[in-house]
Amino acid sequence: MTDVRVGVVFRPQSPPEELREAVVAADQAGIDELWVWEDCFFEGGLTTAAAALAWSERITVGIGLLPVPLRNPALAAMEIATLARTFPNRFSPALGHGVLDWMGQVGARVESPMTLLREYTDAVRRLLQGETLTVSGRYVHLDDVGLAWPPPVAPPVVIGARGPKTVALAGEVGDGVLLDAWLVTRDGGVDTEYLATESARVREAAAAAGRPAPRVITFAEIEPETPALGDRARELVAAIAAAGADTVVLQCTSEHPNPGPLIAALAG
Repeated sequence: MTDVRVGVVFRPQSPPEELREAVVAADQAGIDELWVWEDCFFEGGLTTAAAALAWSERITVGIGLLPVPLRNPALAAMEIATLARTFPNRFSPALGHGVLDWMGQVGARVESPMTLLREYTDAVRRLLQGETLTVSGRYVHLDDVGLAWPPPVAPPVVIGARGPKTVALAGEVGDGVLLDAWLVTRDGGVDTEYLATESARVREAAAAAGRPAPRVITFAEIEPETPALGDRARELVAAIAAAGADTVVLQCTSEHPNPGPLIAALAG
């Protein structure tokens, strides 16, 4: 388990004013990563991540994920670059389709989410690498756009994926994949077959595109009332890592979202 990174989620079912306590506790506990979500219509992913980065010293902060229909890619690249420069090597943004029903609620649903995600990810990644772009795609249109302050080292752009087509796309154009699945089964086991299959799929797609193998990140849900919570959490991390994950991010349930007990258990 020494090579796997371990994270926890601050779920948006917890109010924003509870974020600072969780961030400070996770940072002091030696946990590798803290992830926030941009679920509609709870908490803004970029504002939450910025606060978490400012309140911490060493922890990596991830957003899982930013729904691409909600922001122009130039704006997303500007925001990501600002955080990447201000907090070097500590910010991990993920892009994704978003929940399509939510996108429909705000008038942002598109006919081809796959096309949008491909065009958007390519544009954001190239802007962060300092390129000036003129592109005219189906959804992304940029005319001589370049960032005034691109980060010296571009942060990895992760794609949140569910289903074989999006997982393969993550391998083609992303620097990592965030697998959107509940890996813990009803009997408390781990769906290792699913994880192994999708991990292989994303790495094969990356190899076919001539790109490095993407980092594989997974979420796994755990009840904070679980007996011997720390031991159970470590067992889950070890099992999921053995099935192909590079980073395992543990989350509490929506009914009991407070990550405090989990953070304390991981620190013990």
